[in-house]
Amino acid sequence: MQQHATSPALALARLVLASGRPVDLAELRFTSTYGDLLEGYPCKPVNDLRIRGLLRTAARARPGTPVHLVPPPRAYPDQYAGGLGPVEVLPPVACVGTFHSTALDPARDPVAYRSRLTVLWFQTTPRLPAGCDAEPALRDLDWPALARDARALA
Repeated sequence: MQQHATSPALALARLVLASGRPVDLAELRFTSTYGDLLEGYPCKPVNDLRIRGLLRTAARARPGTPVHLVPPPRAYPDQYAGGLGPVEVLPPVACVGTFHSTALDPARDPVAYRSRLTVLWFQTTPRLPAGCDAEPALRDLDWPALARDARALA
């Protein structure tokens, strides 16, 4: 089975999954996790609402491309709990990236089809995931189970 994605020169970055499959980062959007938090404080209800909103936005931006959430680490600093429960903090940078690789179905035309997946993850700094140095949770993506084949853009 062919394991090459599109040329890394055409992508923002190439990520090599733990399975050995190379995937190319075609699009990446960074947002501040709490940049628009005007009232309240970071807590589970606020974080869950933020994550749902990011997932909805990602799904609308790329209809037909599956969206996957890498479960974020949640920190619980020793701070006063308000009416919404204990303080719960996510990493400061929310990332939404669309990745492409070769088609999952080897019978598909390798020029006409690519597998695609949009991923939401959180990290501490705004940096590109690349090579084998990406977040372990990104490298552990189960590409065959999560991605979907689609026609390549004309």
